[in-house]
Amino acid sequence: MDIKEIQNLIKFVSKSEVAEVNLKLKDFEIKIKNIGGQTVSYAPQQVIPAQMPMAPQAAPAAPVAPAADKPAAEEDNSKYITVKSPMIGTFYRASGPGKDPFVSVGDNVSPGSVLCIVEAMKLFNEIESEVSGKIVKILVDDASPIEYDQPLFLVDPS
Repeated sequence: MDIKEIQNLIKFVSKSEVAEVNLKLKDFEIKIKNIGGQTVSYAPQQVIPAQMPMAPQAAPAAPVAPAADKPAAEEDNSKYITVKSPMIGTFYRASGPGKDPFVSVGDNVSPGSVLCIVEAMKLFNEIESEVSGKIVKILVDDASPIEYDQPLFLVDPS
């Protein structure tokens, strides 16, 4: 089905008294709803599972030389504790613009120390340390969007 056929279908639904049209073809689905004179249409894209493995396989094949360095870096990070995000939101290192960050590389933290703020749905949530140790690395840039369970800090517990 091409774009002209979809546009004609939308025009037909908007002129008729049909409330909703669902059209399923083998590679996509389109739903058109006629809501009080307004026609709303959307066509959710279907992800074909065969396409997903292609991208991850192509990416690791490119860096051949740095692969020898990666295991050494992973071994070094294995002795550190990773502090992960408990929620989706925006990561902030300080309580406001121009203010000092809560923690920097080299700072010692203890359980209950505020590490950062994650803004989620206009609420600012303080993320506290659950371990004591020294901040080795900050893995996220200030004011960056973060995902649930995304690594934020590396802490050396020794």
